[in-house]
Amino acid sequence: MAQTIDLSTLSAVETGALIRAGSISTEETLEFCRQRTKQMDMTLNAFISQEEAVTENTRLVADRILAQTPHPGDLTGVPMGLKDNICTTELPTTCGSRMLAGYRPPYDATIWNRLRQSGAVLMGKLNMDEFAMGSTNETSWFGPARNPVDPSRIPGGSSGGCAAAVASGMVFYAVGSDTGGSVRQPAAYCGVTGMKPTYGRVSRYGLVAYASSLDQIGVLAGDALSCAAVINQIKGPDGFDSMALEDTAIQIDDIRRFDLKGLRIGLPDGLFGEGLDPAVREKVLDAARAFEAAGAVVEPVSLPGSDLAIPAYYVLACAEAASNLSRYDGVKYGHRSDQATDLVDLYTRSRTEGFGEEVKRRLLLGNFVLSAGFFDSYYRRAVKARDLISGQLEEIFTRFDLLLCPTTPDTAPLLGASGDDPLTLYLKDLYTVIPNLAGLPAISLPCGHDGQGLPIGAQLIGRHGDDARILGAAHVFQQWTDHHRSRPSLMKEGAQHDL
Repeated sequence: MAQTIDLSTLSAVETGALIRAGSISTEETLEFCRQRTKQMDMTLNAFISQEEAVTENTRLVADRILAQTPHPGDLTGVPMGLKDNICTTELPTTCGSRMLAGYRPPYDATIWNRLRQSGAVLMGKLNMDEFAMGSTNETSWFGPARNPVDPSRIPGGSSGGCAAAVASGMVFYAVGSDTGGSVRQPAAYCGVTGMKPTYGRVSRYGLVAYASSLDQIGVLAGDALSCAAVINQIKGPDGFDSMALEDTAIQIDDIRRFDLKGLRIGLPDGLFGEGLDPAVREKVLDAARAFEAAGAVVEPVSLPGSDLAIPAYYVLACAEAASNLSRYDGVKYGHRSDQATDLVDLYTRSRTEGFGEEVKRRLLLGNFVLSAGFFDSYYRRAVKARDLISGQLEEIFTRFDLLLCPTTPDTAPLLGASGDDPLTLYLKDLYTVIPNLAGLPAISLPCGHDGQGLPIGAQLIGRHGDDARILGAAHVFQQWTDHHRSRPSLMKEGAQHDL
């Protein structure tokens, strides 16, 4: 009698285990993802580019590894996706922008080299806010991605295509980037798990830069164990990223056996106040009670510098963006205006035509805070605020092992609801920018739903380098609860696979 496996209920790690055991083939797993993509991506717009030849070639590599390697990796043969700001020679890397439409880099990102060598099956490149500047995925030149839970709503950003693809089952995991919450915020809005490792844990070589002191490659998946497995595949120095940390393995068996007893978790009181949706507050506090039931000690803690996080972040991020994006001038690569009359006009027209409104807004702000007469008033003060926040967190982590707070102040808004009010939009990043400013690891976990059935995320923040503890605590939480097992209703059709 044929065994029936419901692929829509499986995590990336669970799928990898079935592939290694021979219970399901890479072709059968890939066909499931192909069908999900065919059914859903016309609505969700999660992918920017796909090429069947690339997908099939990576599947064949995975099959060779499975046939020839005594101990394949946890994720060998598992279909996945990459955010479209991660360089790949096989597929275009557009950063969701007209500026780089159709651009094919001459080299591969370190993380893609490592994933390909371990047998990852690449489904394609995923939609994103233009140059990762946004938190709704509405700034993409290729149109907005949509939330699988409710396609009339945003998936979050900037890694919105990653979150939508994982939540809908088009891929089992995705690798994105997180500058101020761009992995964790869409994970919360779409009801999946999103991890930003410690700054330097993963090489950024081949990640198109937004704000270099804040950028970090991160992972979205169904559960914390799968996030840990992906990070294990991509972590460590490569000789190209000077900020990369020494290689430290995250032991999957240690994550599985993690014990919360005696672990001290702080609830930053300033992150549960004004502006937080009552439903979000309730579910995050429910998560705190679940951690207590599992053996942790949960207490309130003060983080007085939290009100400085948003202004400090946006000054620093925009200043670095202004520097990093100055290279897009229409000369060597990227969009080149065909209307220019001289060199200065070429620069002006190419950048005006190539960049969207949100990118232009942030570049103008960045150049302003770096300009003579304003550098000390804005940029230097933002650096001091960052140091203050980092120092406060360092002191807190002498008394606590982890911090728990909301990932977002609300659930996923409707498409277009943000309008033309950037300040309101930027304030949605209050909870997620803090770990980026201090270079700390953080994870977003599904912790329930609001009255409309929209997902809510809780965020765990840990000490520098303490990624394994965060993942272990998250895994325990996901053993005590089943929020991460919830799937959008559109996932239910055609999910079963007969073997």
